[in-house]
Amino acid sequence: MKLSKEIKVGILTVSAVALFIFGYQYLKGRNLLKDDRSFYAVYNNVEGLTQSAPVTINGLRVGNIDNIDFLDSSGRLLVKFHVDESFSFSSESTASVYSTSLIGGKALAIVPNFESNARPAQPGDTLKSKIDSGIQGQVMDEFLPLKDKIEHMIVSADSVLTAVNKTLNPKTRAAIVSSLGEVNRTLVEIRGLSRSANSFLEDNRQNLDRTIANLDTTTKNFAAISDTLAQVEIAGTVKELEMAVSKFNVVLDDVASGKGSLGKLMTDDKLYTNLERTTRQAEMLLQDIKLNPKRYVHFSVFGKKPGEYEEPESRDQ
Repeated sequence: MKLSKEIKVGILTVSAVALFIFGYQYLKGRNLLKDDRSFYAVYNNVEGLTQSAPVTINGLRVGNIDNIDFLDSSGRLLVKFHVDESFSFSSESTASVYSTSLIGGKALAIVPNFESNARPAQPGDTLKSKIDSGIQGQVMDEFLPLKDKIEHMIVSADSVLTAVNKTLNPKTRAAIVSSLGEVNRTLVEIRGLSRSANSFLEDNRQNLDRTIANLDTTTKNFAAISDTLAQVEIAGTVKELEMAVSKFNVVLDDVASGKGSLGKLMTDDKLYTNLERTTRQAEMLLQDIKLNPKRYVHFSVFGKKPGEYEEPESRDQ
């Protein structure tokens, strides 16, 4: 059967249109050759979810977003998506919008609910909706406390810099510069002293070596003298000293017991009393001679007799 040119053109046009529709749907993530099931979810905010975004179950891509449109005048959004796989989940499952990565877009994850009394989800059912913060939300949750600390640190640093600026007035800065200059000059002088010391040590190295050698010889001689002194016999000297101490102890014992003149003087009360009386009488005699010298030394040209003796007043108190 021979086809006319018009039929061939029509068949080719229909094939091209069908191929275009198939390719367009395929690029949108929908395979027309596979049976799929369409479901719905309602959100107040889809967080940047777009058409053709992937639909996953436990991380496995099972479909795509077909359409996103306003549901009513309140601004709620109706999301239509399809699932290619035959994996069964209940009507109580949740459609959660989440971030695929820090720099990636959004995707829709079906979180199955495996309760025994829940009925299986049927095409056209509206699932529960949820917005998951995902990785970006976790990062933000971790970053917010850090942000507060960074802000506090910046404020503290600003306060410190302000205080430093107030402290470092022109006079203070000039004083600091002057102090640094003095420190630099001191370091230069220390460096010069170090070079002078090195030069002195280098010039007198031989003398220093000779002095150290002499000290070493002196130390050896002193050690020899010490050994000689250690060998001196001192036992005899110690023995004689002990004998002298023993004799002195005997003398002290005799004195304590009243033997000898010194012992009697130390222990005899009568001798002490007589000595005290003699001393008192000698004192009275000296007093009388001082008060009445004519009684003891008499010289008269005309032979006048001396007066009668008058006993002096006793001064013994």
